[in-house]
Amino acid sequence: MLNEPHAALKRVSILIPTYNEEHYIAGCLDSILRNDYPQNLLEILVIDGGSTDGTKEIVRSYVERYHFIRLLTNPKRIQAAAMNIGIREATGEIIIWMSAHAFYASDYIRQSVTLLQQVDAACVGGLMVATGSGYISNSIAIAITSPFGSGDARYRYSDREEWVDTVFAGCWYKRTLEAIGGFNEEWVVNEDYELNYRLRQAGGRILFSPKIRCQYFVRSSLRALARQYFRYGFWKVKTLVTYPDSLRWRQLVPPLFALALITSLMLIPISWAAGIVIPILYGAANLMASLQAARRCGWKYLPLLPAVFTTLHLSWGIGFWSGMVRFGIPRFSWRSVARAFRSHY
Repeated sequence: MLNEPHAALKRVSILIPTYNEEHYIAGCLDSILRNDYPQNLLEILVIDGGSTDGTKEIVRSYVERYHFIRLLTNPKRIQAAAMNIGIREATGEIIIWMSAHAFYASDYIRQSVTLLQQVDAACVGGLMVATGSGYISNSIAIAITSPFGSGDARYRYSDREEWVDTVFAGCWYKRTLEAIGGFNEEWVVNEDYELNYRLRQAGGRILFSPKIRCQYFVRSSLRALARQYFRYGFWKVKTLVTYPDSLRWRQLVPPLFALALITSLMLIPISWAAGIVIPILYGAANLMASLQAARRCGWKYLPLLPAVFTTLHLSWGIGFWSGMVRFGIPRFSWRSVARAFRSHY
């Protein structure tokens, strides 16, 4: 599973799962086509989950112009199934997962392939530069690139190369993915982390590098953000129930905060003083993080940032508790908890 020394450029298969991505898929494909990797060594597989907008028509227009682009069908619609279809169909020795919701730097493919060939990593990935297109989405982008908004998810903000527990999307040798059985289709969300955990358990290491960069377009409203992060928290429970040792400290904070906040609010009729302690402490931390983010990115975003941070934390936390109703309670050992606070991978 460990990689070979630097060698000649390999054939690369790019896998793009899609579902209703008509606003982004053309820009995504154009950014890939502008990459400096030789096109005679590329194939692009768009795996569509039954889009009801214009996604498939847009992709077909590219298929007609570029012989190395193919449109495949994903009957199950979920990303794990799309990736497995792509892995089976791929003719490349190297596989790169690309989100349809992102635009890629012109050296994205080359940097990914070069790192995979040169370092002892089973997977490499890079910086997801969160991007908005208006006041609300810009505020969301600022919040999720803050440590207060994303914990130690390095791929959202780090500027140094380091070993991590997971990355955004990823680049692997095809044989590596086949050796661990591909993606687990029992996971509707969090399938990337589940795969990367199995990869690390099999002895592989995951490298994050800021040399690999893409622009990721965030949700455009707080409501859409809340749905997204509820799902993240909900499906994280399945991962932790199945793999308790995969626990990381950042995964404990939102559910504990949500529980503490709701409990505190329920205490207010009984003891006003006791009930406002947690809300005041959280409000102070939220305000400090919002001030720091606004100072870095623009003071005009300060009015909305506290609401965005609260949406991130509460949605993930409530999703987590809801997930325990569905999947059960994770059983952590003291070793798991200690490791969660000791390491980020």
